[in-house]
Amino acid sequence: MEQQNKGQFNSNFGFLMAALGSAVGLGNLWGFPYKMGLGGGFAFLLLYLILLVVVGYPLILSEIAIGRKSQKAAIEAYKEIHPGFTFNGVLQTVVPFFLIAFYCTFGGYVMKYFFKSLGMFAGNQFDPGATFGETLVNTSSVIWVLIFLALTVVIVLGGVSGGIEKFCKVAMPALFVMLVIIVIRSCTLPGAGEGLAFLFKPHFEGFSTASGVFETLKLAGSQMFFSLSLASGCLIAYGSYLDKKENLEKDAVIIAVGDTCAAVLAGMAIMPACSAYGIDFGKGPGLLFVSMPTVFNDMKGGAIFAFLFWLLVFFACLSSSIGMMEGGISAILDSRIKAGKSANRFGVTMVMAAWALIGNLMTTLDGLGERTTMQWFHLFGIPDVLDVWDAVAEGILMPVTGLIMAILIGWVVPHYIDDEVESSSAFKSKGFFNFCIKWLGPIFMILIVWGQIQSVIGLTQG
Repeated sequence: MEQQNKGQFNSNFGFLMAALGSAVGLGNLWGFPYKMGLGGGFAFLLLYLILLVVVGYPLILSEIAIGRKSQKAAIEAYKEIHPGFTFNGVLQTVVPFFLIAFYCTFGGYVMKYFFKSLGMFAGNQFDPGATFGETLVNTSSVIWVLIFLALTVVIVLGGVSGGIEKFCKVAMPALFVMLVIIVIRSCTLPGAGEGLAFLFKPHFEGFSTASGVFETLKLAGSQMFFSLSLASGCLIAYGSYLDKKENLEKDAVIIAVGDTCAAVLAGMAIMPACSAYGIDFGKGPGLLFVSMPTVFNDMKGGAIFAFLFWLLVFFACLSSSIGMMEGGISAILDSRIKAGKSANRFGVTMVMAAWALIGNLMTTLDGLGERTTMQWFHLFGIPDVLDVWDAVAEGILMPVTGLIMAILIGWVVPHYIDDEVESSSAFKSKGFFNFCIKWLGPIFMILIVWGQIQSVIGLTQG
């Protein structure tokens, strides 16, 4: 049955793969490893796992329950919970507009690297540093970005079950298989042990000062929000397409655990390879686009593993891009339905695509600040266009609106989601959920928000 003519998932597996697809993206395959490198390895991982349990799980469960209970996207869902908090739904709906404005740029870069990796089967290696530099400054990179955006639009136009679910049911299992293959190869390289020790051997050098703990908490917190697609409207939208018989607690656990497994596996794929070749762990975009191609150039069987690596990163990028676009589309469809108009997916998708085109053209033409074309948009002194989008979305809106949601569900309308969760199964984690959403979660999120505000201020002054 189609809900409000917007669409519905045909299966719980399809919903889970779509939700994981939205979560598992560059945030896992690039952001998690390099932030772990900046955050000291094991100490970062430990804090991330704590945050996942006391903040991530309650927010995931809240969002999919809110979506399914209201059968609406973020704006109308928040209005239904409490009209005074409608603004939070608006802010969360704005998030995917900022994220999609740079995500397709990276997706285009990934496509370019994927096709370059095919040449390695013919013995054609390429200089990773020179290639990345040329990618940033060459206007032809726009072509790859346009292709990636077009693929996103085509899949979203297929609808919830006919496009998003069909793609994610194939792409996500394939992604995990390819990731495991690369992990096995990476961990068997000579010198890989140092990278694994960095990940899993208990060491707390970064925790020697309160400021060190705070910095690691800030990194882990921002990564958790971005990686899980929290407070971005996506999970509420996907929840609104979910059948009433599905076990929400189980689904929330699977999303949290699945996303974290992908992130840890990405660390196990990248860190051992970097240690084997003496590459710095905390290199930002260079970790993905320079360091890993360098490894594949020197690795035995590098062509095969480069092909698998870039294919899995492409799948991850595309599934996340789909989720971001759908979060915005679903909210606009709600507004049309409320106004008595038809749920015209094609027209709304074209609006979202037009915005994504403008945003990504700005991001691509800026070349991570390497070009002068977009310097007028380096707002508040932020060094590049990508960081402008990211500072607003990941830096401010996601943690702030997540905190507001916790206050709403924990304090203003406590037990609001209880009946929705219990409609399909016993609410086994109710006591834990209530304690976290009311007390532990907000405490951690206040710290994360403060840390993110400091980071944004640092960007504007740097």
